[in-house]
Amino acid sequence: MISCLIADDQAMVREGFGALLAAQPGITLAGLAADGAEAVRLARQAQPDVVLMDVRMPVLDGLAATRQLLAAGHSGPKVLMLTTFDLDEYVYEALRAGASGFLLKDAPAAELVHAVRVVAGGEALLAPSVTRRLIADFARRPRPASPACPGAPGGRGALLAGLTPREAEVLTLIARGLSNAEISGTLVIAEQTTKTHVGRILMKLRLRDRAQAVVFAYESGLVTPGE
Repeated sequence: MISCLIADDQAMVREGFGALLAAQPGITLAGLAADGAEAVRLARQAQPDVVLMDVRMPVLDGLAATRQLLAAGHSGPKVLMLTTFDLDEYVYEALRAGASGFLLKDAPAAELVHAVRVVAGGEALLAPSVTRRLIADFARRPRPASPACPGAPGGRGALLAGLTPREAEVLTLIARGLSNAEISGTLVIAEQTTKTHVGRILMKLRLRDRAQAVVFAYESGLVTPGE
């Protein structure tokens, strides 16, 4: 079962999403939060697998709440950011903070359910057509002085050096937004082999999931926009 917490300051949104997810097989509702502070408190109590986190909320915004939840490292929940705009400024920082992806609030119900399952499994980034554009735009932005992404400057080179040539190739394809199936087709390898490579990449680079792998690949210079 996948337990899910929904944090949104609009009652209609959080209750509607809550009812939708609670009706799905294999998904349970861990709670509803009206602001970021409440989301952090409920998440620490209920320990959900996935938190749907609105970007803009009172008391504590979604970005600050995400940072608090994921400060402990890999023990935190997967965070799926909810946003009204596909290129919301906060989404870039959310990815650096460790969020696993994002979803537009006006996405179809089936896409929301799929997104929760995908994030829970750590299989891929969400909304490929939008995500790839976001990644390219994100990568063009100036790097922060102290990135929240694991492997800060000075340590990234050493971590990358620990990858095999095949793993570096897989990481490059992940950064371009390819799914496991697409990577397998591109490299002509079995999908289980791709999954094994992805798992080893995340372990060696000390990353939570593929979203952080994308950020790492761009900020380390392994991949540059337009390639």
